[in-house]
Amino acid sequence: MNTPTRRVLVTGATGFVGRSLCLRLARDGWQVAAWARSPDRARAQLGAGVEIVPVRDGDAELVAALSGVDAVVHLAGENLFGGRWTEARKRLLVESRIDLTRRLVRAMERSGRAPATLVSASAVGLYGSRGDEVLTEASTPADDFLGELCRGWEAVGREAEKLGTRVVHLRLGIVLGAEGGALARMLPPFRMGVGGRLGSGRQWMSWIQLDDLLAMFVRALDDSAWSGAYNAVAPQPVTNSEFTRVLGRELGRPTVLPAPALALKLALGEAAEVLLGSQRAVPQRALEAGFRFCCGDLATALGAELGAVSGLSIGPARDVPDAAYLRERRPTHLLESETWIDAPLEEVFGFFSRAENLGAMTPPSMGFEIRTPLPITMREGATIDYRIQLGPVPLSWRTRIDAWEPGARFVDVQLSGPYACWYHEHRFEAVDGRTRMTDRVWYAAPLGPLGRMAQGLAVAPQLRSIFAFRARAIARRFGVAGPAAPRTARSAESKGRMAANPV
Repeated sequence: MNTPTRRVLVTGATGFVGRSLCLRLARDGWQVAAWARSPDRARAQLGAGVEIVPVRDGDAELVAALSGVDAVVHLAGENLFGGRWTEARKRLLVESRIDLTRRLVRAMERSGRAPATLVSASAVGLYGSRGDEVLTEASTPADDFLGELCRGWEAVGREAEKLGTRVVHLRLGIVLGAEGGALARMLPPFRMGVGGRLGSGRQWMSWIQLDDLLAMFVRALDDSAWSGAYNAVAPQPVTNSEFTRVLGRELGRPTVLPAPALALKLALGEAAEVLLGSQRAVPQRALEAGFRFCCGDLATALGAELGAVSGLSIGPARDVPDAAYLRERRPTHLLESETWIDAPLEEVFGFFSRAENLGAMTPPSMGFEIRTPLPITMREGATIDYRIQLGPVPLSWRTRIDAWEPGARFVDVQLSGPYACWYHEHRFEAVDGRTRMTDRVWYAAPLGPLGRMAQGLAVAPQLRSIFAFRARAIARRFGVAGPAAPRTARSAESKGRMAANPV
């Protein structure tokens, strides 16, 4: 018997959490739609399988989309660190959370068929700065700006209960993911050896690793017993000093340069309280419901995000194929990557053979955008134009498909772009219901001797970072299994997730 398709609408889908959640929901069989202010940007980042619902005045498209979905995940909200909390900035934060949530709930009412479930983001900032006090979902909210903001945010979301909708609020702590959020902002100074504690370092930090957060969103959607507020944090909060020490150890860098509290307050004003405030929140309700964390301690979480990608190597070029492209452009290096994917070959090849999905596998910092009109028919000789960003520099990239063997192999080469040579061979093999995917990239950096000097300093680290992002995206979209491991269920919680100990 075929399982009925479940449909979910995601707001804030192009954000740090939203992009990864769309991949994870597709893996679990959800048909995903995204409510997006920039449809073109959303299509480029989310891939071919996500329906785009444009944000427009009147919300006619939103109302129509809501009438056909089973659930809504509400992630949209202006960045708290987008500037000093002036009165104008505070109004924008309120509009992007409270007013936007009210707009969404009203559209649900107008749809005539309210979704069965609404899972909305909130934040542990609701509790305010509470020193060493252990904070559960029953703890009282603060009466400062952030506490009032979160309390109003949740109150408006609960209005959907009048429509018969089950409402879950996940109160997020600091989300640890290498590709975005707070950790991505911390990494550059820490990697340069100039990172350190914030203020006294005694303030508690409530955090959660990104994949654990995605699993919690999935559980909130799937489990009808989940209702109300849940602290979306790991069970072992740490002080800022401890966080700083563990991050420095994972990166192999010193952490001796603190950021004084006064300097942060001068730079950020009232917003500095987000960094200096102390929230020792624990996920009491999630643990009582049997939720199991993959990364329950900080070292495991940072290791999962910052560790080297298994099955990836970069070395001097060898075994160069006898291809016309490579006879004209001499490669200097070979990147090899092997990934075992917990999905059948037809599904995996179908995903990777669509150019529209490349953006979902590319780090957001690269500003990936397809310039060729969609849809694109993949065939030998087809050319595709992209736009990417390397640091502050925008670049064009033109690809040609030099080999196309459906279900087995394809090759794309760079005709113009940042590399002097780029020949990327993708191979796919079905093994016991899973897929073995092998990438081999013969490449050469530009600018001759200067490019060879940059290989170790910039080119290889950047490629490792790009393929690490891709590996995490693949795991979220399909699940990853070792070559000798038995095939397992797709649910993240069924993949042997390690039980975490409550504080």
